[in-house]
Amino acid sequence: MLENITSENILLAGSILLIAGVLIGKSSYRSGLPLLLIFLLVGMAFGTDGLGIHFSDMHSAQFIGMIALCIILFSGGMGTRISDIRPVLLPGLVLSTAGVLITALVTGLFIWWLSGMTWTNIHFALLPSLLLAATMSSTDSASVFGILGSQKVGLRHNLRPMLELESGSNDPMAYMLTIILLEAITMGSGLSAWSIIAQLALQFGIGIAGGYLLGRLTVRLIDIYCRVGGKAGAREDASQATSMISILIIGCVFFTFAVTTAFSGNGYLAVYIAGIVIGNTRLPNHRGIGKFIDGMTWLAQIVVFLMLGLLVNPHEMLDVAAVSLLIGAFMIVAGRPLSVFLSLAPLRKIGFKSKLFVSWVGLRGAVPIIFATYPVVADIEGAGQIFNIVFFVTLLSLLVQGTSVIASARRLGLIDNSAPDDEDFGVELADELPTSLHTLTLSEKDLAAGDTLSRMNLPHGSLVMMVKRGKRHLVPNGSLRLLPGDTLLIIRED
Repeated sequence: MLENITSENILLAGSILLIAGVLIGKSSYRSGLPLLLIFLLVGMAFGTDGLGIHFSDMHSAQFIGMIALCIILFSGGMGTRISDIRPVLLPGLVLSTAGVLITALVTGLFIWWLSGMTWTNIHFALLPSLLLAATMSSTDSASVFGILGSQKVGLRHNLRPMLELESGSNDPMAYMLTIILLEAITMGSGLSAWSIIAQLALQFGIGIAGGYLLGRLTVRLIDIYCRVGGKAGAREDASQATSMISILIIGCVFFTFAVTTAFSGNGYLAVYIAGIVIGNTRLPNHRGIGKFIDGMTWLAQIVVFLMLGLLVNPHEMLDVAAVSLLIGAFMIVAGRPLSVFLSLAPLRKIGFKSKLFVSWVGLRGAVPIIFATYPVVADIEGAGQIFNIVFFVTLLSLLVQGTSVIASARRLGLIDNSAPDDEDFGVELADELPTSLHTLTLSEKDLAAGDTLSRMNLPHGSLVMMVKRGKRHLVPNGSLRLLPGDTLLIIRED
């Protein structure tokens, strides 16, 4: 068997997994299943209980997951506009800290209660129950970004930036709770409220400071790179410069994580903060760098979901299926809603329907499964059950909540039909130009004064570059008759 494990066979298996995942993932647009769930199922189909690819190295899985999570969180931070999150900064941070803590506590107590029942097959003490809950206490940024980003709908009351801020910033809190509880179990020491507060304050403080400072350092290094290139005898090709700057940024992401962690800070929080700092700085060819980072992020998400699918043995999940279903159902209908309503109770501007929707978008994904590898690596009692329960709950969350996010928003009346369309025409402008691109999808109201561009009342300094009608792209002129549903690509002076 070992002679079959060669570099060529590993590349063959990996390439087949990627190709199959991408092609099968295309069906998610018709089936309504979250795309990342498709990759998870593909991994399971190729695993031990499927086509027979055997992968059970938790140490490697944890390392790969750490790399992927760094890229995913950084990308989430880089795509976060400070102007968008400023109105929802307080509720987003409350959800990512107090909300995670309440979720872990309430769910942990429920798991402990279940463990005391004679009819269940889990028997966790209080600390392992809290540990199991802590691994699942954060919403998954990859799942939330993927589902919200793939839907061409707007949400009222700034719900989208609030959910993205929460999912991008709550993984560090779940990670810290997991590590603190794991240390308490392995070292046999009790939990002290003051020690927990001190550790959280230390990791948060150093994580925020490290992320900001190293984010600014990255911006400075990019500036130095551009200056050095500008003084060279031959001007560097623009596409090469974009590629090199993108690689420089990726290197700085891992440097930020490693240095912050070495100083006892939270590396995941640091890379997210660094992403915000870099993403809100004017960079050369920002769009090109963004596309590179997006590609790296999708690759990281696909690899980690395929890997986690390979890692699990579905037949082992059957032993904990009943209790996992109870835990998952409790988190969906009680644990997550309690944490949302309690943590947001002081913020009375957030309405009941908004809180209800935020409660429903408590998506679990790759992060809880990655965190569930830590008890296995630490070899604590019941670690195998913890991993399988977390995997089952993640599948349940993606199947139940992930497929109904937009439907629940419509039912609650939270869809914003007036949100600007972000149709991509594939047109890019140089960042140094004092212009910007915008899109406008026409309605009957927009065409009330006339159905040609010459009769439309466009703002001064605006020019329509292209019109998209269905799958056709039309070059506009004064006599082109416009129809409701046409999307205009408009260039404006800044």
